[in-house]
Amino acid sequence: MTDAIQVTTTTGSKEDAERIARHLVERRLAACVQVSGPISSSYRWQGAIESAEEWRCVVKTRRGLYDEVERAIRDAHPYETPEILAVAVTEASSDYLAWIERETG
Repeated sequence: MTDAIQVTTTTGSKEDAERIARHLVERRLAACVQVSGPISSSYRWQGAIESAEEWRCVVKTRRGLYDEVERAIRDAHPYETPEILAVAVTEASSDYLAWIERETG
């Protein structure tokens, strides 16, 4: 097990995703944020099934920064209830883990 985690969020526009990504990297809360999309999302919201085009942010960070990352995403996110999911990185190359540590330190 490592200290590294990946945090995922989605936004309704590429501009919002890139703004969140830059915000996290500038504050050293993430070593890297990958933005991909558009993706197609289907979900239930307020009793109805919805579909939307979204952009995904995958945040490379450390477990100890999760609370700050979540807060920063919420502060910058336009959604009322944004997706913010953290997944543990169980294995990774030692040089990549060292890079994450350096860039988020």
